[in-house]
Amino acid sequence: MKKISLSLDLSENEYTEISTYFRSLPAPMLLFGLRFAYKRYLAVSGGYLFPGRKSIVKRETHLLTKPQAKRRLKNWKSMIRIYREKGYSYPTISRIKKRLTKINAES
Repeated sequence: MKKISLSLDLSENEYTEISTYFRSLPAPMLLFGLRFAYKRYLAVSGGYLFPGRKSIVKRETHLLTKPQAKRRLKNWKSMIRIYREKGYSYPTISRIKKRLTKINAES
């Protein structure tokens, strides 16, 4: 069995949290979590994972009333321009339109 020692600059809260994890979790679970976090970090920084797409759709549509959704659908071309300026991808914009259509159809 080998021992490992790490040197990290952490706040008191971060130190407490990390030490709790190291004390309570077995090594295979720690490795699993670190692998997952590392791969996710590479995907986000590499630009091929966009976390939060679902929350973007919810943020844009969850408080809209039926008249507001109808007005956005009526002016859809300008809405696409606004969404692209915000940096949304076309699949995300399509999901927003799908949700707006659903809101408009509800009574």
